Amino acid sequence: MAYQLPDLPYDYGDLERSIDAQTMEIHHTKHHNTYVTKLNDAVSGTEHDGQRLEDLLARVSNLPVAIRNNGGGHWNHDLFWRVMSPNGGGKPSGDLAAAIDSAFGSFDQFREQFTQAALGRFGSGWAWLIKTSRGLEITDTPNQDNPLMDVAPKQGTPLLGLDVWEHAYYLRYQNRRPDYVEAWWDVVNWDEVTKRFEAS
Repeated sequence: MAYQLPDLPYDYGDLERSIDAQTMEIHHTKHHNTYVTKLNDAVSGTEHDGQRLEDLLARVSNLPVAIRNNGGGHWNHDLFWRVMSPNGGGKPSGDLAAAIDSAFGSFDQFREQFTQAALGRFGSGWAWLIKTSRGLEITDTPNQDNPLMDVAPKQGTPLLGLDVWEHAYYLRYQNRRPDYVEAWWDVVNWDEVTKRFEAS
């Protein structure tokens, strides 16, 4: 079965306090849709057709670059949409909150370190909160790479991902990535991040 563009769990304008509706619509229907289309083109008629995307990403160093770029683009965006919510923001609770405190000292310290990863990523890429055998860690990746890939400098299960490609924020924020990152915290869907944490 071909990879498919997922529906968003909210309307394009529902995150308006952080990301404008036009950016959301272009990002989803143009950028993400292009990754899905090109990923399907890359695997069509090959032994990789029909395989779980996570399985491909885990051995992406041995696969064509089109699968790395577009497979990563599809997987990353699918997570990105889900870890945001019109009812987001605030702080996590329960076991996730305790794990964040254990790993980073406090939620505020975690937020600061994650923000620095997002701002420090040169050019296009992503910032991540991941779960590893050592606990929770923060990392960042270039382009559409992610921590599931065997090429990632720090591998783990992504729980939270922030897209810092300019197309994710340029219409409202232009070159002001710090303003975008600060606003994004107001729509983080901690319920979804908690589900990913508990399932990892």
